[in-house]
Amino acid sequence: MHNYLDFEKPIADLEGKIEELRHLSSDGEVNIADEVTKLQARVDKLLRQTYGKLSPWQKTQIARHPDRPHAVDYINALIDDFTPLAGDRTFAEDPAIVGGLGRFKGSSVVVIGNEKGADTNDRVAHNFGMARPEGYRKAIRLMELAERFHLPVITLVDTPGAYPGVDAEERGQAEAIARSIETCFQIKTPLISVVIGEGGSGGAMALAAANSVSMLEHAIYSVISPEGCASILWRDGEQSKDAADSLKLTAQDLFGLGVIESIVDEPLGGAHRSPEATIMAVGDAIETNLQDLAGLDGGILKSKRREKFLKIGSRLPE
Repeated sequence: MHNYLDFEKPIADLEGKIEELRHLSSDGEVNIADEVTKLQARVDKLLRQTYGKLSPWQKTQIARHPDRPHAVDYINALIDDFTPLAGDRTFAEDPAIVGGLGRFKGSSVVVIGNEKGADTNDRVAHNFGMARPEGYRKAIRLMELAERFHLPVITLVDTPGAYPGVDAEERGQAEAIARSIETCFQIKTPLISVVIGEGGSGGAMALAAANSVSMLEHAIYSVISPEGCASILWRDGEQSKDAADSLKLTAQDLFGLGVIESIVDEPLGGAHRSPEATIMAVGDAIETNLQDLAGLDGGILKSKRREKFLKIGSRLPE
């Protein structure tokens, strides 16, 4: 059963009718194959129409959909022999960021990702993907480990932002994020990042200062959430839709501005409708990006990464 978004109600109604017909067919001798085929064709048409003209706010809703594949889903499907590594060697383990060693397409890599959690208990355990300082310090440790052993780093970004709690501030949240961004710029090994859901503020940037940044088609990436922007500018959360329009947070906007290098297409109806196909598409994108960086000297990788970010904004309209 799908978790439908508010703008998907017409689709939900049609798919509900299809389920009713299939239930009737299973209870008797009624042949409803032709009617189901017609309704399914209408669903596909409606999906194409709906997802062909999504607003930034609707994309925000899709990026947050609970059924989208999460970081651990990508790791389980794409990384062989994955060995998780825990702790920042300073304070604690932070389950909001997962990471470790494994093999991608036969080559050793380090993988780091924001993990939101798959159900309510899991989300609470992972703090909804909002990392504390120890999470970013763990990421720093893993990136430095990757550099020491000349391993590429793959990061999977999906967070509303860094955890804003008092305890995080007491332990140096801003400093930890800044150090993580600094480490991204300093390591002399390929760094590939994919925004798989939400890319929220510095909490996302801490893992995404990469040689190559890709976004899923309906992912978002912004300095602040639409709700946060609306509360600051208008003191009214109802203005979130207007804020989303103004923030230029979609993959298409950011590709046009030169902030990201590529967009990974999602299946019709979004990643939540076909997680397996989405994961495979992301795997293909990562493979392509790693091949483009293979063989480059560490110093060149570092300098290209720096130059890339210095050029961001050069495509801004006059």
